[in-house]
Amino acid sequence: MSKIIELKNVNKWFDKFQALKDVNLEVNQQEKIVICGPSGSGKSTLIRCINRLEEHQDGQIIVDGKEISDKTKDIEKIRAEVGMVFQQFNLFPHLSILDNCTLAPIWVKKLPKKQAEEIAMENLERVQIADQAKKFPGQLSGGQQQRCALARALCMKPKIMLFDEPTSALDPEMIKEVLDAMVDLAKAGMTMIVVTHEMGFAKEVADNMIFMDEGRIVEKAKTKDFFNNPKSDRTKLFLSQIL
Repeated sequence: MSKIIELKNVNKWFDKFQALKDVNLEVNQQEKIVICGPSGSGKSTLIRCINRLEEHQDGQIIVDGKEISDKTKDIEKIRAEVGMVFQQFNLFPHLSILDNCTLAPIWVKKLPKKQAEEIAMENLERVQIADQAKKFPGQLSGGQQQRCALARALCMKPKIMLFDEPTSALDPEMIKEVLDAMVDLAKAGMTMIVVTHEMGFAKEVADNMIFMDEGRIVEKAKTKDFFNNPKSDRTKLFLSQIL
């Protein structure tokens, strides 16, 4: 398997607060990684740095062979390869579900509208909300909106998908439908980094688990080893509190 993401000694500050401390990480193509840890441990910052929504000040981030930094010319091109789904759905409320999904392919990838709509319908079908295509976000449940956000990201045909606590804003009964869509995506071979507390999902999907605390990667292990035999006392404590 070839590396598709590489972080080397990455540091990130917000003013005087250091959010990431010497983070090193390699992600192979088609690998599924779940990142867990207490709030404020740097999980979201880490994945937001991978598609340059946050700027790191020190170290190297290489995505699909290209380094991401102040000097990166075609950051939009790299972002197009890295889909992201957030806690909040970030859909445009005044656009239909279909139009939310076609916007970036038409504007960024310059696809003809008809082709963009075909791709959008395929992806809405994939997450099982094709029947909602003509509706507006406000007419959908939280779970449906999050699946639309996933479909929208997939319309750009990304090589990598990042998820930042995609179910934390959802009612419990809607969580499963979003996780099911993510499980299908994982089975289809997508490279995924998922920040989540959904440990059932992690056990089903993740190749490797990462535990973060205070801006550092404390532990990275194969999923089975992580749950059955965590090495760090800090990881053991965290798992005892959430499992």
